Amino acid sequence: MQVTATLKNPNVESIMGAFAAKIDSSAFATWIAPLKMEVCQKCLNLVAQNQFTADYVKREYGEILKAIAADFLLDLNIVAGATVNNIAKCANDNVVCEFVPAAKTQSAKQNGFDKFICCDENMFAVAACKKIAMANASFSQLFIYGGSGAGKSMLLDCICDSFSGHVVKMTGGQFVADFARSLRDKTIFSFKDYCRNCDIFMMDDVCALAGKRASMDEFLQLIMDLKTAGKSIVLTANCAPSALNGFDRRVQSLFASGLVVDVVAPNAYVRRSMLVRAGVKTDVADELSKSIAADGHLVDGIINKIKTYTELMGESVNMEIASRLLADVLQKNKTPIAMVKAMCEKMSVSYEEVCGNSRARRLVRARQIMMVALKSATNLSLTEIGNVCGGRDHATVVYALNQIENQKTVDLMLNAEIDAMIKLCK
Repeated sequence: MQVTATLKNPNVESIMGAFAAKIDSSAFATWIAPLKMEVCQKCLNLVAQNQFTADYVKREYGEILKAIAADFLLDLNIVAGATVNNIAKCANDNVVCEFVPAAKTQSAKQNGFDKFICCDENMFAVAACKKIAMANASFSQLFIYGGSGAGKSMLLDCICDSFSGHVVKMTGGQFVADFARSLRDKTIFSFKDYCRNCDIFMMDDVCALAGKRASMDEFLQLIMDLKTAGKSIVLTANCAPSALNGFDRRVQSLFASGLVVDVVAPNAYVRRSMLVRAGVKTDVADELSKSIAADGHLVDGIINKIKTYTELMGESVNMEIASRLLADVLQKNKTPIAMVKAMCEKMSVSYEEVCGNSRARRLVRARQIMMVALKSATNLSLTEIGNVCGGRDHATVVYALNQIENQKTVDLMLNAEIDAMIKLCK
């Protein structure tokens, strides 16, 4: 008789008790208890504070909840509500204000990809970015890697400028900070909604997530959810997925599962074009492009310095003025340390790691190639080469030279890589 009465007159308390009996207590307190429940016309409505919670409850507990509702002769409806009144307070963020991302400075938009000066080596990467911006890419994830100043961030800006849909763009450091803030403010589920409510999700410099386990787990779940929803993802880093430090094999594999493209630092043609486009005299741009490092950030700094000088001093900058004004950045004779740093950037390894004590295979190989390149391109003694490469002794350098010499006979790619490093040193 008591069961019959319950079926005829179902109430929220009895239904909630049935849910609690079937679901783990921790999961019940986190996901089910915060939901608003109401019975209306033989239908049990469960209302979540945000869409992420509603989707998660449907996916993980939908069948259990539906079966319990059927025991009460009720249909089940799980929805998200923008505002829900009279919800019992609990130990999560379902009852607090919506997550608001950190304020961003708005930059003036330019015409799509026009601002990115492309060399032949970067045409593939630019074409892939254009596909993403046109919303007809066959790949769901794009991973762009390259050294500092190669133009990775600018490519993300180009996609934002060209895409008409909703884009969520943040740096790796910003993701970590916003995730921590959402946990502190108890807005984690709203933060999840914010990241997922987009057509394209972009993260500039995923390397900032290295060693941050909680942020990494949250980010991996985000990537999987975005892929399942058919959203586009664009990530950038300073090296290829397989060379990322502080990321386990599972993460590297996920990053490599999409389209992986590299961008190279601006060559002399690109540097000259950037200077001329900014209003620098042609003859000055010709000379400067040959004398400055292949770094887009450095070129931007030079442009700012020349513009500021012209504005403050009221005279245009010729080569004589430029030589004096830019004495700190114009390349003279390359020092051995500058050569090593240039080779590190070319091989996408950290200078600190190469000069450190790590015995990781990729670092040992990079050190040995650098030693061979320095031996071929300079007059440094073996002891001097060892000192430049992290204080290695004479015997270590000899061993490295012999190892590479033996491998060169069977590895054509190694020969090409050594030739490229030698060119960097000259």
